[in-house]
Amino acid sequence: MDELDPTSIPVSQGLYNPANEHDNCGVGFVAHIKGTKSHDIVANGLLILRNLTHRGAVGADPLMGDGAGILIQIPDRFYREEMASQGVTLPPVGEYGVGMVFLPKESASRLACQEEIERAVRSEGQVILGWRDVPVDHTMPISPYVKAKEPVIRQIFIGRGRDVMVTDALERKLYIIRKRSGHAIQALRLKYGKEFYVPSMSARTVAYKGMLLAEQVGVYYRDLQDVRVVSALALVHQRFSTNTFPTWDLAHPFRFIAHNGEINTLRGNVNWIRARQNAISSPVLGRDLDKVWPLIYDGQSDSASF
Repeated sequence: MDELDPTSIPVSQGLYNPANEHDNCGVGFVAHIKGTKSHDIVANGLLILRNLTHRGAVGADPLMGDGAGILIQIPDRFYREEMASQGVTLPPVGEYGVGMVFLPKESASRLACQEEIERAVRSEGQVILGWRDVPVDHTMPISPYVKAKEPVIRQIFIGRGRDVMVTDALERKLYIIRKRSGHAIQALRLKYGKEFYVPSMSARTVAYKGMLLAEQVGVYYRDLQDVRVVSALALVHQRFSTNTFPTWDLAHPFRFIAHNGEINTLRGNVNWIRARQNAISSPVLGRDLDKVWPLIYDGQSDSASF
């Protein structure tokens, strides 16, 4: 067996096959039953997350976990005031989306990724409002392995174009933008292209996650400490890596789910959707459906594929 690089993900070799990894995670959810937004919901979500520490995995390095995160509603007032400080006026709620983006540390690859996202936004007739650096706590104790894989984290704000009249239509456009830019970046074959990932791109929700311990999420992401960050719901997840090794992008929550357990029919499901690609149609997406393929990339976890 080849000597393992401690900063790389083991590949299938000898008697080891990553497809045989198994276990499960911890999931929590808190919401205001009447939809009232508050910072307490965010704080309680983070409290639930910390109380799920026992459901996550920690490596030989006690500062290296399998990943954790929180998904909340877009805190409009907070983002509006933050972007105003850059001279950017955000449109009304529901008329703009926020993309949380993991970017490569290497500058050339990072700029190439940003350019592809911006190109996709323009190609889809939407409006680039601006970028924001997501403040993180670099003084927090963190594993050297996690630090080595840490991405540059930025947010892109996207306004609706003239052809988009309702929030649902904007959500669909943001989905197409995410898929188009992802395909384009894959095609570039950048040296550090695998460090690119979009945890969320939506007019409704935003995901703060990473290869962090449960108690680190609320410390690492300084936004989550701001009382202006309000939500009526919080979905949290503490990962116990099962069929894939822990990485920043495979932390939960994903854009619509936080999953506990395993999808044991994963390979069959992936083959099934690929076999039926030419027969699939959508009255909502129309011709835009052609832009989403391939729908699933190899090497993702079962939850990411779902």
